[in-house]
Amino acid sequence: MGILTEALPAGVLPEMARDMSVSESAMGQALTVYAIATGVAAIPLSVTTAAWGRKQLLLLAVTVVAVANLVTALSSNYPLTMAFRLLAGVAAAVVWAELVGYARRLAPPTLQGRAIAITMAGVPLALSLGIPLGTFLGELFGWRLTFGLVTVVSVALLGWITVSVPDAPGRRPEAREPVLKALSLPGVAAVLFVVAAYVLAHNILYTYIATFLDAYDMADSRDSVLLVLGIASVASIWITGVLVDRRLRQLTIVSSALFLAASVLLAALAGNMIVVYTAMVLWGLGWGGVTTLLQTAITDAAGDRGQALPVTTWNSFMAGGGAVGGILLDGLGPKSFPWSVLALMAPVLLVVVAARKHAFPTTRPGAD
Repeated sequence: MGILTEALPAGVLPEMARDMSVSESAMGQALTVYAIATGVAAIPLSVTTAAWGRKQLLLLAVTVVAVANLVTALSSNYPLTMAFRLLAGVAAAVVWAELVGYARRLAPPTLQGRAIAITMAGVPLALSLGIPLGTFLGELFGWRLTFGLVTVVSVALLGWITVSVPDAPGRRPEAREPVLKALSLPGVAAVLFVVAAYVLAHNILYTYIATFLDAYDMADSRDSVLLVLGIASVASIWITGVLVDRRLRQLTIVSSALFLAASVLLAALAGNMIVVYTAMVLWGLGWGGVTTLLQTAITDAAGDRGQALPVTTWNSFMAGGGAVGGILLDGLGPKSFPWSVLALMAPVLLVVVAARKHAFPTTRPGAD
């Protein structure tokens, strides 16, 4: 729900821009403000709400997201829409701070990676299947109805949380560990660099994927291109869930290499439809499991106290993707996007390969 709300504008960006009477680069900032809010709010909110009951906190956060989606569906005012996108991003920070900790507490050490994979599967699923579906519905019925449907999903989620999700108490002040202290732990900085560069690369291209395809006269293929990306991402989620506890390092190397290869194809041969679909397969196979891989890596390196760090990093650089992509769009045009991905993913691959001792070790701590 959170990721679907965050990324849905990517698939209907030209239509939203037209109805709001703004440029596509300006409308792309709908993703940017959401991500900035989540990134900036993650650490302060995790500290401020640490003593709150977890279920009540989660219900409040989902309610705010539902209201924000409803306002987006109805609004024709750009500043008002952006204000509620920002508010939704703050609420999403609450959700992200809770997910992985729950998963780790429910699983034994040898299966914690798989538990995180199941918990975080919603991220690539929303991006990979929810966004193509939203794009298709947006083209069929209009983007406003699509946001209205996401509001309905949010309300249904509220009912499910109320009935099914167990409550958990907050943490006592003396039990809280300093979040920023985790930055000094071995391996943490390397993992966060990979999070930052990978997410920035992904979001430069993904935020403006509709605009990129339009530049190659593929506007009519938006939904099918995103669907291929989605199917490949789902396959990646499954593979990652099966292997992450034993092959974290190898999977992260392969993930980075696949996205790098996709960027090369799109930079050189994006005018060929077969090449575009091939690149989507490579991109999806690389992207689908990356949330689980990097969340597991940071958890291995920093434990529970480091959970807010990837949330802040992820969303800050997701916001950066929208902002940098807007600058590239206005300055160099949409065909520059794959080249920026290539420039970012090359050092990502180098860092993953080099950081074999602490960040992406050959043998994962606690694994069989």
